[in-house]
Formats: sequence, structure tokens, C-alpha cells
Amino acid sequence: MDMMMIIVGIAGLVLGGGLAYLFLQKGASSKAAQLLEDAQNEAEVIKKDKILQAKEKFLQLKSEHEKQINEKNNKVANAQNRLNQKENSLNQKLKNVNRQESELEREQKKLSEKFEAVKRKEADLSKQYQEHVTKLSELGNLSPEEAKSELKEVLKNEARTEAMSITQVMIEEAKINASKEAKKVVIQTIQRVAHEHTIENSVSVFNIENDDVKGRIIGREGRNIRAIEAATGVEIIVDDTPEAIILSCFDPIRREIARLSLHRLVTDGRIHPARIEEVVSKTKKRLEDEIVETGKRTCIDLGIHGLHPELIRMVGRMKYRSSYGQNLLQHSREVSNLCAIMASELGLNTKVAKRAGLLHDIGKVPDDEPELPHAILGMKIAEKHGESATVCNAIGAHHDEIEMTSMISPIVQICDSISGARPGARREAVESYIQRLKELESVAMSHDGVQKAYAIQAGRELRVMVDCDKVDDQKANELSLAISQKIQEDMTYPGQVKVTLIRETRAVSYAK
Repeated sequence: MDMMMIIVGIAGLVLGGGLAYLFLQKGASSKAAQLLEDAQNEAEVIKKDKILQAKEKFLQLKSEHEKQINEKNNKVANAQNRLNQKENSLNQKLKNVNRQESELEREQKKLSEKFEAVKRKEADLSKQYQEHVTKLSELGNLSPEEAKSELKEVLKNEARTEAMSITQVMIEEAKINASKEAKKVVIQTIQRVAHEHTIENSVSVFNIENDDVKGRIIGREGRNIRAIEAATGVEIIVDDTPEAIILSCFDPIRREIARLSLHRLVTDGRIHPARIEEVVSKTKKRLEDEIVETGKRTCIDLGIHGLHPELIRMVGRMKYRSSYGQNLLQHSREVSNLCAIMASELGLNTKVAKRAGLLHDIGKVPDDEPELPHAILGMKIAEKHGESATVCNAIGAHHDEIEMTSMISPIVQICDSISGARPGARREAVESYIQRLKELESVAMSHDGVQKAYAIQAGRELRVMVDCDKVDDQKANELSLAISQKIQEDMTYPGQVKVTLIRETRAVSYAK
């Protein structure tokens, strides 16, 4: 029984061990399969990541490659454009050269034809000379010496007539060529210089933050505003204009002193008569320093050296002067540049021309302003401060007060007219402008024989039509001179007025 139990126990153990072994084997197999499946999934994920990374790297390299290709294409395109531009420029220059060559060939052909004509004329004259000698010897029984003397006289008359004809043709050609060259120089000069124009008024506006400041500026019973007006010589207008005070004075320097002084007083906050006088005094000193600095900077910008300190100060004062609304400093700078360009085109001294152009209106800014034309006054000031005779003559002659003695003088006169007559450069009040034009026409109409008169070119030219029956050619010249002298004596005007008198004869018939 015990043995049986032992056998059964052993069999149970064996059976249990076998079952346990089977179960363990099955579990290990399942776990191994799971691990294998996890490994495969992870490998698949890693594979996909690597593929994505490879694609991204490929796209990045492709983008960089395309960018490099585009940059190279752009460089090639820019280089091609530059080559095309150079080619177009060379083609244009070649066309100009070919055109000039054609013109030279035509001129040479004309000269050759004239030379051939002269040779033919010479041959004809020689033949006529022999025939004339023969006829004189046969018909007049003259000696060879007498015949030669008479023939010389005849030839002299013919040669004189021919020479006068040729001279007249050459003069006409010279006038045409000179007119073309002059227009070319003037047009090129104007095109290369174009300044903005500053229009000056007789009033300035001082802006304030609020209207409470107006009361402080006026002061108790108006003592502050009276102190400012007495110290600066500027009329201060305080009206209902919001946040603004009007400064009125014909002198721009005074207006600028008043404006700067008001700005300093309002900023400081202390406004009373003693403080006003102190601030105005300091402002005048500072403005004088700014005027000198402006003159120095202008001379440096234009490349003008060795100018007397007093002339430099006067150049700076031009900033605060105007002529018919045109700022005098900008006008003088423009005239200086115009003179330099025109002198360069004509092969003259550009430094002297630029110096004369800058100083041509220096007579408009002296402190005392005596009763002299500004051109003559400017010439005297320039002589006093050591300027050359050429510069002094250009200053004094730019309005024809004195005779011109150098080529720089007419250049300064022309450039002054160009700068002042340019549209938008100058202005006048409408009423005075219209009145001046009416007075010009009235002066012309007051003379006997005048039918019509028109003021044109903004009053710079007066066209006068006369009756041909009452006014002959000689009287036309006298009448033109009389009208110009009348205008000069009775009227005030900027620059000069050209009087053009027109006399024409008309023959009218009707076919019925």
C-alpha cells in the first residue's frame, strides 16, 4: 500500500513535471514571438524615420542646388544686361561718329566745290584779262603800261565786289553757327543745374503749443510784446489764429531774430522785459555766428578759397535776403554753378567765373545800403576787399551799368538772367505785377504812331506795333530808343526790359 502510494506520488510528480515543462515551453515561445514582433515593429519605425530623414536631406540639398543655380543665372543675366548696355552705348557712339564723319565729308565737299569755283573764276579772270589787253591795244591805241593800269583798276573793282559777296556769305554762316553753339551751351548749362527755389515772404509764423502762451507773450498791459517789438523791430500780430503768432517785417534777419528769441523765451518760461532784452542780444550774436558759418560752408561747397572774411559774412547774409521772392543765396549759388559750367564749355577760367557768379549780387546785402545801384555797390565792395579786376568788372557790368572788359562779364549776366527768369524762381504780388505790365503798355501807347503794344515774357519784353505810314525805318529806331528811355526814367522793374518795335508794310488786293 505504501509502495503503491509512493509509485502514485512519483507518477504524479513526473506527470506534473511534464505538464509544467510543457506550459513553460509554451510561455517562452509566446514571449519570444512577442519580442520578435516588437523588434520588427521598431525596425519598421526606424526604417520609416530614416526614409523621412533621407527625403528631407534630399529636398534640402535640392533646394540649395536650385538656389545656387538661380544665383548663377541671375549673375549671368546681370552680366548679359551690362554687356547689352555697353553694346548699345557703343552703337550710339558709333552712330554719332558716323554722323559727324558724314557732316565732315559734306563740309569737305562744299569746300572742294568752292575751291573749284574759285579756280574756275581765276581762269575766267585770266582769260578776260588777256582779251581786255588785246582789245585795249587794238581799239584805244594804248600803251601796255596804260592798258595794264586800266585793267588793274577793273580787276580791283571786280575783286572787291566778289570779296564783299564772299565776306557776306561767311558772316551769315558764322552767325548761324555761333547762334547754334550759343544755344547748345546755354541748354546744356541749364540742364546740368536745377536748384529748388525758396519763396520768401514778409511774414513768419511762430507756432505755439496752446493759446495760453499768447497771454504770457503779451504780458501785463502788453509790456512784454512791446519790449519784444522794441528790441527786434518786428511787428508781432496776436490774433484769433489758433496756436500761432504772426511776425511781420520786411527784413528777414529781424524776423529770424524775433522767431528764435520767442522760441527761447517760451521754452525757458521766463518772459519779462529784462529777460527779453537779454535773450534778443544773445540771439543776435548767435545769428551773426550762423551767418558767418553759412558763408564759410557756401564757399567750401562751391570750392571758392581766399575770400575776404567780410565778403564771407555778406555771402552768409544772402540767406536772409530775397529778390522778388527768390532767395538770394540760392540764386547766387545757382548763378555760380551756371557760370562755372558755361565757362568750362567755352574754355575759360571756371574758378574766376564761379567766384564772380557767387559775388554778383553782393551789393544787395551791405549794412548801410547807400543810394547806388547794387551792381556798382557790389563792384566797389569787391574792389575794397581785394578781388581781381575781372571779378569786379563782372559784378559791376551784369546789369550794363559799366562796360564789359572780359568774357566772364557776359557769362555772369546771362547766368543771372537764366536763374531769375526761370519759371517759379521769382514772384510779385498779383496787383503790382498787373499794374507794372499795364504801365509798360501805356508808356508805349503814349507815343505818336504806335498802334498796339503788348508786354510779354512776364514784363521782360515789350512788343510795339507801329503805323508804317507815320513811322519810317529811321524813325522806328528813334522811337524804340525813346520808349526804352521813358521806361528807364519813369518805372521800377527787375532786370531789364527789351523793347521790340515792329514796322511792316502790307499790300492788300481783292480778286472779285
